Amino acid sequence: MELKRKVNNLFFATGCLVLFTALAVFAGVRQAQRPVSNVIVTIGNEFNNYFISEQEVTALLTRNGNQRLEGARPEDLNLKGLEARLKAHSFVKDAQVYRDLAGNLHADVRQNRPIARLVHADTRQDSYIDDTGSRLPLSGLFTARVVPIARQGGQPLQAAFFQDSTGHRYLDFLRFIDEHPFWRAQVAEVFIGPNGKLSFTQQVGDQRVEFGFPENISEKFAKLMVFYRQIPPVLGWDTYHRVNVEFKDQIICE
Repeated sequence: MELKRKVNNLFFATGCLVLFTALAVFAGVRQAQRPVSNVIVTIGNEFNNYFISEQEVTALLTRNGNQRLEGARPEDLNLKGLEARLKAHSFVKDAQVYRDLAGNLHADVRQNRPIARLVHADTRQDSYIDDTGSRLPLSGLFTARVVPIARQGGQPLQAAFFQDSTGHRYLDFLRFIDEHPFWRAQVAEVFIGPNGKLSFTQQVGDQRVEFGFPENISEKFAKLMVFYRQIPPVLGWDTYHRVNVEFKDQIICE
């Protein structure tokens, strides 16, 4: 009797499992055949950037309204193609396009983010670079608060400069500033001299900091922090006009 009850329970559980599986398959088939009801755009904005708007994303997805997505049948959607269309935008770092069970089409966008601004004599030629050294155009929606960088003497500085092995060192310098809130707020403008050495002005203090080549970056900034903590509080911010942290274990003030 006990064995018969166990067998019946097993058949019942198996039947329930088959029924639930069938219902899930049926619901999946119905969902897969359901036309698009709404397009939902989500823009990741963890750095408070506003380089691309929901309207721009929608325009890219619909080819400026010429390819309506609401009501589109699933077989007419090329989700990978829609993702590629979004990723072609300069300020889109990544994008995912997918459908949910309610038939909505989702476009999740992660924005690209500049870390520096390449400054030219004609500001209309300015551009940004991201953390890979790739060029980003200026945006009419938002101006990024990033460090400006230029060559001394007015020679234009192009994004391609940061792509080779030499340029990567300067990109590391800009990444360091961007990754540390104190330096991101303190460094006002960076210059690359004819000899390749770096210098920069500051938001607080009249000293021009001579940094040298982009080597031992964290150590040099640590020495500069020692200067901030020990010299200005005692002698004042205007005592020196030049601070050199280029040489190992030395801070030269004049």
